[in-house]
Amino acid sequence: MLRLSASQQEIVRLLRRQGDLTVEELSRQMGISSVAVRQHLEILEADGLVTTRTERRPIGRPRRLYRLTDAADDLFPKSYVTLAQTILEHLERAGGPAQVAEVFDARRRGMEDEIRPRLAGLTLEQRVRAVAQMQDQAGYMAEFESLPDQSFILREHNCAICKVARRFPQACQKELEMFRNLLDADVEREMHMAAGDSMCSYVVRPRQLIQLEPALNLGGRTRGLATSTLA
Repeated sequence: MLRLSASQQEIVRLLRRQGDLTVEELSRQMGISSVAVRQHLEILEADGLVTTRTERRPIGRPRRLYRLTDAADDLFPKSYVTLAQTILEHLERAGGPAQVAEVFDARRRGMEDEIRPRLAGLTLEQRVRAVAQMQDQAGYMAEFESLPDQSFILREHNCAICKVARRFPQACQKELEMFRNLLDADVEREMHMAAGDSMCSYVVRPRQLIQLEPALNLGGRTRGLATSTLA
């Protein structure tokens, strides 16, 4: 998570309100030196929040103008959660809980389709690592831990859709289903932020397969013995 200084926040606000500005224009409005402005702009540019373009003029030297990138859009307040809840509540009234579940199911399928090709041929540990990285990049502050019994703990310290998930439990149900599908493993939720826990955590174990042993002839009857083996 980026932490901007007061001066960097002021630069971002000025560029948002006024559009492209030069170092001199920023310096004049902020009341600090051009050297200080350039130092802040270098940091913002390195973080991918600011970019530059050159403006050529009929008279005088070209000007170097600074502007915000698309990545800087995330620095400003958004009402996506309210919009999402309004849409989902409308769907729930119109089609019931099943309609809402279909929305989250479509989201699950899209996420699975995106990451599944990257999991092909990987071990369970590698799949857990890849899924943890996917969730971490999506804002869930995810990590995983390997346990001595060949199982794993997948933890999410943040819920990127927490307010929506508290209102619509279908979101959490589909996340659990996605983990089971992507990991091809037995996955059980142990802790749940939507239920008041400090994190969401999942126990991941190799999936148990039921196999039939060769049939045995017992008193003229044939019987297959089911055995459980670890994948």
